[in-house]
Amino acid sequence: MSANPQPLHASAPALDIRRVAGRIGAEIRGVALSGDLEAGTVAAIRQALTTHKVVFFRDQTLDEAGQEAFGRRLGDLVPHPTVPSLAGTAGILDIDGSRGERASSWHTDVTFVPAYPAISILRAVTLPAYGGDTLWANTAAAYADLPEPLRDLADKLWALHSNVYDYVGGRVNVSEAGRRRYDEVFTKTVFETEHPLVHVHPETGERSLIVGHFIQRILGLTTADSQHLLAIFHDHATRPENTVRWSWRTGDVAIWDNRATVHRAVDDYGDEPRVVRRVTIQGVAPVSVDGRRSRARDAETRKAA
Repeated sequence: MSANPQPLHASAPALDIRRVAGRIGAEIRGVALSGDLEAGTVAAIRQALTTHKVVFFRDQTLDEAGQEAFGRRLGDLVPHPTVPSLAGTAGILDIDGSRGERASSWHTDVTFVPAYPAISILRAVTLPAYGGDTLWANTAAAYADLPEPLRDLADKLWALHSNVYDYVGGRVNVSEAGRRRYDEVFTKTVFETEHPLVHVHPETGERSLIVGHFIQRILGLTTADSQHLLAIFHDHATRPENTVRWSWRTGDVAIWDNRATVHRAVDDYGDEPRVVRRVTIQGVAPVSVDGRRSRARDAETRKAA
């Protein structure tokens, strides 16, 4: 069993934090991540995370065991629901662009299950000579910026999320290896979950949009109406003012609040190698503004729908 998450009110040392963009993202300097990091520093990192939504660390020396050990300082590790973990690890997702694993559309990790990860920790292992940046967007800031009529509407909406989604999407070049892995591994078990479009963050109390490519449709609406409405909220979330872009160096670690962000990897590196490894921290089922929790659809419910 892993250590419990560090409380936000714990005594925490001052960190060297440099903002990267205006509304999201900060680099933390002078910290070597490890499973032995003192509790106060872990709490300070967690505070920075809830404030800046994604935090970056350069020049780290973590290996797989170290990444998992540090992850356990933030909570219980949770493996991917369908993709096997890297051999010899408890929950590391090995993301290799050469296998077609290029998450080049906006998403929040694993929202097709009710209690999707609270935090994701990504480590750069092998990088292309050019390209391969990652973008994040602040979905709490996006919600706060919505005009009042759109906020009122969003508060009432629920959406169906599934790991069966438009894998090709807007991409021009999709590898056969990637499509095959999607069919044979990623969707080998189908998950469907109903989430509110707006949830209340369990630590900060902020309201935040739950958007991204795992949404199939808004409940109670036709596919066409869903697409129009979702495009409005998606566009607000991914406005340039709400985003940060990170250019990776080998050893970099990015940690993001998966409850208040969407992200995408930029697929602009051709046949260059790109390998990153991720661990995720167990979350809780989101709660809507009127107090209802997200819920999974069972096989009978899916059949009836």
